[in-house]
Amino acid sequence: MKVTEVMTEIGGVAIASGGTAMNDDAILVTEDVRKIYRSGADSIVALEGLDLVVPQGQFVAVMGPSGSGKTTLLNCLSGLDEIDAGRVLVDGLSIHELSDKERTKHRARDMGFIFQAFNLIPVFTATENVELPLLLAGVRVTDARLRARETLERVGLGHRLDRRPMELSGGEQQRVAVARALAGKPRIVWADEPTGNLDSEMAVSVIDLLGELHDEGLTIILVTHDPAVAAHADRLITVRDGRLVEDKLLAGPDAREVREEVTVA
Repeated sequence: MKVTEVMTEIGGVAIASGGTAMNDDAILVTEDVRKIYRSGADSIVALEGLDLVVPQGQFVAVMGPSGSGKTTLLNCLSGLDEIDAGRVLVDGLSIHELSDKERTKHRARDMGFIFQAFNLIPVFTATENVELPLLLAGVRVTDARLRARETLERVGLGHRLDRRPMELSGGEQQRVAVARALAGKPRIVWADEPTGNLDSEMAVSVIDLLGELHDEGLTIILVTHDPAVAAHADRLITVRDGRLVEDKLLAGPDAREVREEVTVA
């Protein structure tokens, strides 16, 4: 992609008009990303012309109407889904140019995932659920068990280490899922409606936890339909019909009115 000399400021990172990052602090850069779903003779453009730059340590909320492309965006940018055009760089690596094996290794080493469905294995304890991805990534058994227990303690579940999912509340199950995402010490966490199955009190607990992790420097990309959840982020991007239609900073001296607008929307 041709980079012009016209500069703009997106998310606190200077970029060229073509979407190329000009700041070494960017952990995520997308350039003209396109995704098409095909079914027989029909095709649906799920993402179109997506340019985005996210600095290391930013908390980004993604909102938009149902079917607008929010989850597709997350899946394409994290490498879970393929793209049809453009480029996605995570930590400087063009992830869709990696082999399946390399991409899987990159996700296991540098990314964490939290979904609306907790996706916990019912017969495993909280500790076993958290340590499983570590074992699959090649971490030694003793190290995986220690890291799993330490991470569960960090998310406030030190007293639930040996409980199975059915013995935990919905909020506790989501905290296990958060711990599972964090145990590999990722640089970026992708969260798709992480509070969607929780009541308001439990949702606040999980979002507060993500906020604490963000304060420690973790980059978070969170998809949500809830304006109250989005208001905890540094930045809000809105997707409609597969396009990024709005990009607002919610943190900083000039962001107060925007944050209030998001909260009451």
